[in-house]
Amino acid sequence: MNLKYGFVALLVTAGLVTQSCSDFLQKDPLGRDTDQNFFNDANNAVLAINAAYDVASWDEGSDAVYNYIPHNYEWMFGDMLSDDSEKGSNPGDFPQLTELKEWRASAGNDQARAVWGNMYQGIYRANLVLQNIQNSPIDTTLKNRIIGEAHFLRGYFYSYLVRLYGGVPLFSAPVLPTEYRSAKRASVSETYAFIEADLNAAIKALPEKSGYGAGDVGRATKGAARGYLARAIMYQLGTDNSRNHTWQEVYDLTDAIVKSGQYSLTPNYAQIFEEEGENNMESVFEIQFSESNITWGQQKIGTQNNIIQNNRTTWGWGFNNPTQDLVNEFEPNDPRKPNTVYGNGDVVLGVKQVVPYPAENATGYLNRKAAIVKPNTPNSSPQNIRKLRYADVLLMKAEAAARTGKEGETRDILNQIRDRARKSTLPKGSVEGTLTYEPANTPATALPAISASVSGQALIDAVLHERRVELGMEALRFWDLVRTGRYFSKLPATVRAAAQSKSITTNTVNPIPVLPIPINEVQSWGLQQNPGY
Repeated sequence: MNLKYGFVALLVTAGLVTQSCSDFLQKDPLGRDTDQNFFNDANNAVLAINAAYDVASWDEGSDAVYNYIPHNYEWMFGDMLSDDSEKGSNPGDFPQLTELKEWRASAGNDQARAVWGNMYQGIYRANLVLQNIQNSPIDTTLKNRIIGEAHFLRGYFYSYLVRLYGGVPLFSAPVLPTEYRSAKRASVSETYAFIEADLNAAIKALPEKSGYGAGDVGRATKGAARGYLARAIMYQLGTDNSRNHTWQEVYDLTDAIVKSGQYSLTPNYAQIFEEEGENNMESVFEIQFSESNITWGQQKIGTQNNIIQNNRTTWGWGFNNPTQDLVNEFEPNDPRKPNTVYGNGDVVLGVKQVVPYPAENATGYLNRKAAIVKPNTPNSSPQNIRKLRYADVLLMKAEAAARTGKEGETRDILNQIRDRARKSTLPKGSVEGTLTYEPANTPATALPAISASVSGQALIDAVLHERRVELGMEALRFWDLVRTGRYFSKLPATVRAAAQSKSITTNTVNPIPVLPIPINEVQSWGLQQNPGY
């Protein structure tokens, strides 16, 4: 079942309920699914793991049982908390985001509450699969793959939580609300140990990308599990490295992805974020979407991730505005700049843009990677959200190589990335009324090769620069700043003090700024609140 059409959550919240029966009738109720028999059917088992994937797609609207989900897009943290973007839209619109940006959010902040709740819903669903599939009689290959997917997704959800909140309660099986009362927060190190165990289990159980058929595009793979494990270790190296990880581990994991032969760079950088670039040779993991026919409310197929970032004068809400600081980071004639940001007068997908700066735009720029042709349904976009690209894998490997004395390899990777960028076209539809890729006419002198004279800290700085321009507006910058100890220096003085007061500093290489634990979790279940809240 293709995940793009398979995000079905019809069983998890209601269908898998243990049915009791009397001693007189020692058999399951006829015609009813129970947690004893549901996973006996292979199609049901696939639906169950699809329901866990489903949670990764929730960015606003309602979940499977019509509970309201506040906005909780990853760019609200990875982009907006960094120097890469401002909130955008009207200055007074969505004040909760301004509170996050300025590190003055309370424990009642909707976005902090939404991510926490969603990730634990995903963890519950993954645990439900892991608990009930073990004794299933379905085909062993399929069963092992589903187990691997469940471990990957649980690790994915906990990876999101630990970066935003620090250590969190850990669950290896589904728990009832009454059992949650006894939950205690694990440490950051303990949480990462749990994540690493999940991702290592996923690496063992999952197939490579080529091991899936056309109907299973978008599922987790060995490459995705290795990539997220490399990310988790890389982040620990700069934050809480109580587990004594090394850069060699990051190198080995990313090198295994490279040597798998499953991935390569998309020849034209401009194509990556267009519809024809979905699930291509560069895609390591992305969230699958299709356009729905829902005009408002619950979105279970399409996403609003694009609509909320698109220009207010066309058909969007104008949030997540790239900063001038990000624009200035691009070298002259780098084709990645027009493929990352656009402003007033630029032509996007054949339409000349009028950016309402400063009345309804904070910087004069918008995110080109989120721009798509206007969908038939104004509230739903079919564009997949790219979560892990092969370029990111290569840049993680380049940084690990630089930090372990393999500087020649670092330069080779950087030059591979830069060479691809130099050959890119302009963004799709850069001429009014067209949807074609026009030549960028980039001078041969643009993006010169990194020479052998670039070494030591200068080479690491070159990697970090390349990460920023290659992966700009892909919700990664905040985490890079935190792990490299540069985050606070990028903040205004008043915001800096607030962020520092809300940071974990015990057993850390660099402080870890964290969001508040939702107030209902603190009050109802007695969880320890994060510092400064």
